[in-house]
Amino acid sequence: MPIRPPRPAAPGTSRTAARTGLAALATLVLTASSSTLPASVPVAGTHRPPATTAAALHRLVADGAPGAASLVTRDGRLAASRFAAAGVADLRSGRKIGRLDHFRAGSLTKTLVATVVLQLVGEGRLSLDDRVADRLPPGVPLSGAGGANDLRRVTVHQLLDHTSGLFNYTDDPRLAARLSGAGFPAHRYDRYTPATLLRTALAHRPTAAPGTAFAYSNTNYLLLGLAIRAVTGHPYAEELRRRILAPFGLRGTSFPGNSPALPAPHGRGYSRIDGHQVDSTAFDPSRAGAAGEMITTLGDLNRFFAALLGGRLLAPRQMTQLRSEKATGGTYGLGLYATRLPCGMTVWGHNGDINGSYAQTAGTADGRHLVSYRVNTDAPAGRTDGTAVLAAEFCPPRTDRTRRS
Repeated sequence: MPIRPPRPAAPGTSRTAARTGLAALATLVLTASSSTLPASVPVAGTHRPPATTAAALHRLVADGAPGAASLVTRDGRLAASRFAAAGVADLRSGRKIGRLDHFRAGSLTKTLVATVVLQLVGEGRLSLDDRVADRLPPGVPLSGAGGANDLRRVTVHQLLDHTSGLFNYTDDPRLAARLSGAGFPAHRYDRYTPATLLRTALAHRPTAAPGTAFAYSNTNYLLLGLAIRAVTGHPYAEELRRRILAPFGLRGTSFPGNSPALPAPHGRGYSRIDGHQVDSTAFDPSRAGAAGEMITTLGDLNRFFAALLGGRLLAPRQMTQLRSEKATGGTYGLGLYATRLPCGMTVWGHNGDINGSYAQTAGTADGRHLVSYRVNTDAPAGRTDGTAVLAAEFCPPRTDRTRRS
């Protein structure tokens, strides 16, 4: 299924444990702004010997990913970021993954969308308590499923933290078979509009009453993209370019709309369908829109999360809102979540999963220590080894922990 929800906490890590340490790469703690960090949050130090992500990347390849790559930033030194790769970017040519390669980022798009929504909140142009129905362009459907869905009962906040109860349109069986199942090759270039995808979602009954339960739904961010357009008068992608990409130098990031191609340089993306490896590099990304259409690079992901976690994109009040997971019981904040690693270290970020690509970024609460990694398939076996990439970078070796205890 393209644009899949965030992965749960690391194996053996309960949601309660994740929350007490600041959560799991699908949560987000609530109190501190970027300039006032909780004392319990470990921040990357300069005395720990360097860890390596290379072994974890090779495990991802051994588990079935054709290729894997990571980019590590330490002490806020983006220009000195360290790149590592394993496997290949192209099974036919044997080309290796390059540091500047573009790839599809899936639901990592959501963090940028949430950032712009919170900027609009900080500017007084939008409120988290606003009814969604009041913040949409004319002509967008507002209800469905015999009246069970009603966007006049859903708030902007509930879209951001996935407590709206709205059905996830990518879970519609007929659509899912076209987006990522056996029907993908024949339907890869189908074009969708947000209104069409929204109608698909509203044709299903809600998963819960608004505000009562967390249920990850791409429909929520589809609507947030429409809300940005209604409030600003510009398409959401244009606002993201103006507010984030241009000022922070994210030159490798784009929102392709209906274009099926990836910018150069890039490798290939692969999906396993009915037991066969299918090249899924090219397809119409309108299926994802504001929920997951973004194309980016590892360097741009580190630059963005360094700016976001470092407090350069949002005011302190909005940073607190961004980190708040209160409404989801420690499961998800407003477009950002945290993962507690096996060593007790907690890191913040998001992941993304779409046809032919999986990516994740995580960093310390101040954004000075970051790792972004990717694989060029959407369904590698043993995906939980992705946590090993984070642990390799953020957790000190056992011998070092013993020496320091």
